[in-house]
Amino acid sequence: MQGKSRQIIVTVLMVLVIGLAIGGGFGYLAFSSQLSDLRHEVQSLRSQLQAQCSTSQSSVAYVTYQIGSNVSISQLYQSVKDSVVVIRGMVTERSIFGTLYGEMQGSGFVYNLTGMMVVITNFHVVEGATNITVTFTDGDAYPAIVLGSDPYADLAVLSIKAGDSEFKPLPIVSSTDLKVGDPVIAIGNPFGLAGSVTTGIISQLGRTITEESSGGYVIADVIQITAPINPGNSGGPLLNCLGQVIGITTATVSGSEGLGFAIPSSTILREVGSLAYTGSYTNHPWLGITGTDMSYDIAKVMSVNVTYGWLVQTVQGDGPAGRAGLLGGSRRVRVAGDYIMLGGDIIISVNGTRVVNGDDLFTYLERNTFPGQTVNLTIVRNGKVTDIPVKLGARPNPSS
Repeated sequence: MQGKSRQIIVTVLMVLVIGLAIGGGFGYLAFSSQLSDLRHEVQSLRSQLQAQCSTSQSSVAYVTYQIGSNVSISQLYQSVKDSVVVIRGMVTERSIFGTLYGEMQGSGFVYNLTGMMVVITNFHVVEGATNITVTFTDGDAYPAIVLGSDPYADLAVLSIKAGDSEFKPLPIVSSTDLKVGDPVIAIGNPFGLAGSVTTGIISQLGRTITEESSGGYVIADVIQITAPINPGNSGGPLLNCLGQVIGITTATVSGSEGLGFAIPSSTILREVGSLAYTGSYTNHPWLGITGTDMSYDIAKVMSVNVTYGWLVQTVQGDGPAGRAGLLGGSRRVRVAGDYIMLGGDIIISVNGTRVVNGDDLFTYLERNTFPGQTVNLTIVRNGKVTDIPVKLGARPNPSS
């Protein structure tokens, strides 16, 4: 009896072992199949990731070396570099030690003005300079004379006597179609490093800036760019991806990064003929007022519900705005840390175009009007909106 029991137990154990073995085998086969599928998925993901990395690296290389419509920066530079020149001259400064002499240096570019080859640069580059010379990329240098200049647009036109082979003019196109975000290339001679190229984008359009050479008047309709600008870049061309001039680099903000400005090409095209043939440009519109941008804080102090526009602070009595009846401020108040004159008119539109700030007002006037033309200013006075026609004048001579 015991033998049979032992035999039964052994049989049961063998059946269990065989069952476990068979089950484990099937389990292993299933697990092995799943593991194989997993390996295939990992390999597939790895291949996709490598492909994406390759595409990304290609894109980075493209951005680094090309802009615009598949235009190589190096090729564009080679096609325009001979048109950019170095401008040098001597400047004098009086001090307690007597007359001091120094060298000024800037940039410029060659332009074909209906058959007359000229060099265009900034007014502040040649202001007060003597013994001005222009040096081409091949090292040839020639004496230059200033045909004309305009401090209100920071432009100057130079003439030099050189062989025809030296002149490789750049085309200038209108800047009216520029858009924020468009790529730009600037070429100049920062710190004397001739032929340096930088790139960036247009940060904003229609800015106004004030330079010492403009006599306190704003330079309107200016392009703001991210391309690095340094001393010596002034006067160099700002180009689009086709190598066409869309502006001329003029200024930067001290201590800033990626904050430069350029005079737009539309201003250049409007003035270059007058500067070259008459020596000046006298068609800048003038209102004869000073002011500041409106803000929430100013509106709160004035108890008005207008937080945009340009607040008139002073009015020149014999100027266009004064004759038209515009009113300036009557009381000096500290607002948000600054002293301003309150009580004047708030200009909120010109000829039906909304004026958010001074940039809008002066850019509109510079682009669309001339001295002698009458514009309609919409103002807020004592909480009421009214229209005042103003016959524009011409800006006074800088020396007056």
